[in-house]
Order: sequence, then C-alpha cells, then structure tokens
Amino acid sequence: CAAPPAAGGRSNGSGLERRARPPSLPWARFSSWLECVCVVTFDLELGQAMELVYPSDFRLTEKEKTSICYLSFPDSYSGCLGDTQFSFRLRQSGGQRSPPPPDDGDYARRAPVTLQREPAHYFGYVYFRQVKDSSVKRGYFQKSLVLVSRLPFLNLFQSLLSLIAPEYFDKLVPCLEAVCNEIDQWPSPDPGRTLNLPVMGVVMQVPCPVVRVAVGESPSVPLQNLLPAPVVLPSVHELDLFRCFQPVLIHVQMLWELMLLGEPIVVMAPSPTISSETVLALTSCLAPLKFCCDYRPYFTIHDSEFKEYTTRTQAPPNVVLGVTNPFFIKALQHWPHILRVGEPRLSGDLPKQVKVKKPTKLKTLDTKPGIRLGVFLLSPLTAAHPQASGLNRLSPHELRGIQRKRPSEVQSALLRRHLLELTQSFIFPLEHYMASLMPLQRAITPWKNPPQIRPFRQEDFMRTLEQAGPQLTCVLKGDWLGLYRRFFKSPNFDGWYRHRHREMTQKLEALHLEVICEANILAWMKDKSEVEIVDLVLKLREKLARARCHHLPVKEETLQRVGLYIETIIGSLPEDLQAVLHHH
Repeated sequence: CAAPPAAGGRSNGSGLERRARPPSLPWARFSSWLECVCVVTFDLELGQAMELVYPSDFRLTEKEKTSICYLSFPDSYSGCLGDTQFSFRLRQSGGQRSPPPPDDGDYARRAPVTLQREPAHYFGYVYFRQVKDSSVKRGYFQKSLVLVSRLPFLNLFQSLLSLIAPEYFDKLVPCLEAVCNEIDQWPSPDPGRTLNLPVMGVVMQVPCPVVRVAVGESPSVPLQNLLPAPVVLPSVHELDLFRCFQPVLIHVQMLWELMLLGEPIVVMAPSPTISSETVLALTSCLAPLKFCCDYRPYFTIHDSEFKEYTTRTQAPPNVVLGVTNPFFIKALQHWPHILRVGEPRLSGDLPKQVKVKKPTKLKTLDTKPGIRLGVFLLSPLTAAHPQASGLNRLSPHELRGIQRKRPSEVQSALLRRHLLELTQSFIFPLEHYMASLMPLQRAITPWKNPPQIRPFRQEDFMRTLEQAGPQLTCVLKGDWLGLYRRFFKSPNFDGWYRHRHREMTQKLEALHLEVICEANILAWMKDKSEVEIVDLVLKLREKLARARCHHLPVKEETLQRVGLYIETIIGSLPEDLQAVLHHH
C-alpha cells in the first residue's frame, strides 16, 4: 500500500512518501494536527537511531533527529519493561520552518492562549515498547513510536498512540501509512466544536476548547455518521491533576506561586512518564494564564542545553526540568527548587505527603521523595497563612477521607477549580487596570489614526490594589504587593502583557473601522484634494487587508461596508486615477 514518491521528495528506503496531491496543499489536514511521525529503534552499533520519518519529505535537522532519538527512550535507570507512554518538548534548532496550516489564523484567534501552536518548539508524544525477544542480539525488542506536533494536545495524542502503537509494532509500515492517511482526512482543529476523528475503525470524539463563543455562533453538535460508537475524550489536553499532585497536595499553593513567578524548578522522578506528567501538571497550574517560561517534561544528559542548565557560573534559567537520571541529583544541586517524586500508589489511600526539606537536609545522593523550596517562599504570602485556602486547609487525614468518597476525575475538577480561583484572584486586578488604559470610544474619530493605549505603569497599578486587589476575591492573606513585584520581573508578566496589549490594539482597530462605516464619507470628500482622497483609499485598503489577515474582531458586514466605501470613493475620482487605483 506504499505510495509513489512525491515530486522532489527523497525516499528513505521505506516506501513511505507523500501521496500525490495538489502542490499548493501537501498534507494540509495532516499538518494541522501533526508535523510528522517518527520511529526510533535501538541499534547495537549506534544506540538510539531514527528508523523512519513520515512523511519522508518533512525536514528535521540532524540535531533535531539526534535529540528526538535520545528523548524517545527512557533513561536506562528507569528500567521500563513493557509499554511506556510519556512526552517531551524540544526547541527547534535551525532548519526551514514549516509554514503554518491555512486555517492557523482562525485557530489562533479562537483557541485559548494555553493551547496555541508553538512556533519555536516541537512536542513529542512517545509510545515506547521494551519486551524480551530472543531473536534480537541484545535480547530485547526496543522501539518508540513518536508523534511530533506543535500542539499541546497531550490527552488526544496519547490516546491516539495507545490505539495505533500496538498495531504498528505488530504490522509495521503499512499500518502507519494507513493511519497517517486517515489523519489527513480529519477536520482541522476547530475551537468551540466537538470533533469526530476516525482512526483504525474507532472514532475519537473530542471537544476543542474556545476562548469565548462569538456573537451569532453556538458550539456545534458533531456530525452524525455510520461509524462505530465513539471513544469520548473529555478534553484534548487536560491531565488527571489529582493523580499527578497526590504526593504534594498540601504544597499546591506553594507550587502555584513558584510557577507564577517563573522560578527554576527541577522535578526528579523514577520514570519519564511521572517526570513528564508532573512537569505538565505544574505548567497547567496557571490556566487560563499562559506559562511563558521554558519547560522540558523529560530532559536527558544528551540534550544540547545540558551545559547551559547545569553550569554553576550563572543563575539557573527560568525553566522547569523533568529528569530521571540520578546524575542530575548532583548536577542540579545548586538549583533553588527541587521536587523529588516516587512511584504513584494504586491503593485507595492518599500517598504520604512529600515534606519540605531545608537545603542542608536534602542530601546530595538522597533519592527519597522530598521537596526543597527556596527561601523566597517564606514571604508573608505563605508564612503568614500557610493553610489559608481551599485544599491547603486540609490535613493529609482529611484528604484521605475526601479521596475515598470522590472519584479521581471529581477530585481533579475540584483541584483545577481551586487553582483557577487562585489565578483569577491574582490576574483580575491586572485585567482591571489594563482595561483602564484603553482610550475612550468617543476619542476614536474616523479620519485620524486611533489613539494609543496608555503605558502600563507599575506604581500606578500598585496604588489600585488597596481598593481593587486580590483580597476582594481570595481569602488568602499575605504579601500580595511583593508577589506582584516579583511577577513583573518574570517572563509570565511579559507574555501576559504582550498578549493583552495586542488584543486591545486589535480592538481599537476594529472600533476604528466601525466608526469609519458610520461616518458621512461624501461630506468629508467635498473640500479634499485628490491627493488626500487617494491617500484615504490606500489607508482604507490597508486597514481592510489587515482586518482580514489578522482576523480582527470585526463583523463581516462592517468589512463589506468598508469595501463599498472604497469603491464609492474611487468612483468619484477622474477616470485615469480610477484606472490606476483599480490596477493596484
């Protein structure tokens, strides 16, 4: 069932090439979900080796291939027999970037900021199999199937792998080609809609989250079809937070604070599964605020950033690292925040809560679970009221009682709500102050550029906290001012501010277009020169193109009226000028 090589594509010897398609849209639907699929195997001479990249004309640099090979196998210390699933995040290193899918602008506008495509990183979703095999010289079959994507859809892609990987290991290349062609028939990710995604005789049904439902839209019902009853996924991305945080539930607020400030933290775990899930649970703590620092769900000593992260000559960077190799216990001893987690318990009881240890107490070669937090957490926010809110009020005994009474998904929902309330309490004063920087609507006039958003002044914001601070919505007491001052220095503030400023600028542009549509354009033109009128045509065209290109929040009816305005203005000019403007 192999397809002929696509024009210009190089064969990798597997017979897997892109199928013949219109040259303008090669694998357009596939690429709206995945960049490529990789197969990594263990070679006796080379170690981990890239066996296959599909589609074969997808270009990974040699450095990226090497990194994917190392990140796709558990560390030898993990001892993962059988099947193991985990994920990693990889910085793109040079090479030509693949163009975004055709509908990427609409997805970016409507999807939550936490689920945007990553322009400079790849996510790798891994299904690793290690089983005894006497036919192999080393005595073991070792291979990983890896989905490479720019989307942080952990739940969807791990569920997809659990369906296709066992079949792939059994049937190999033809199975993989068939699956990729099925994915190439999927609808594109569409925020606000529940999608039916058929693969290998199963339909995965999954809701695609949306920031907000636009006026006149309603979340759609999935199309009915004759396929089997669907496998329903509650989310494309959400982890079981309660399971991930079981050993550290009483420290959740401290960990939230660490993530908010973008502090360097290393998670030491016994396997890449626990490492990657713990790191991703930590980075999801701030939702709906985007975690804007670097994070590596699984990190190895072979990574190109290894020297940068382990040097003692400078402070650790703003990154969350998940590691399994005991070598890191010593190599990252100078990091301010270290979390060691063990294997999860499958019994009904809540695991023993990890204790906070002082730096001197956390011994270099100690591998027992423990948590070391830097002295900044002794700020009044945590020291004055260490058990002031939500789950932090509960003792381990009470937590055990809760777990016996409620299923894990309910516990996760409660934990997610608790973290959401913390984030909203913190971010609401910032949103309120940011809204006050927006020019008044009456200051927007049709024939002048819209007024500028006023600058964000930290001291002005701090003065608003007495009347409109987080104390209005959060029972937690402490040094909120100190927390905001530290937040201003973090990449998370910079990312939040840039995003909000861009949204407000686009809103101003949309309001300006609406004001233009309400203006009497013919009256304005009466005493204007041809140069001024031509200048207006060019500016309106530029605004119209920008509105469509950047998916500004403008009704289609408004855009059509601007188009009619342009035609009306051109029609009032001499014929030679009309010809020039129509030509351009």
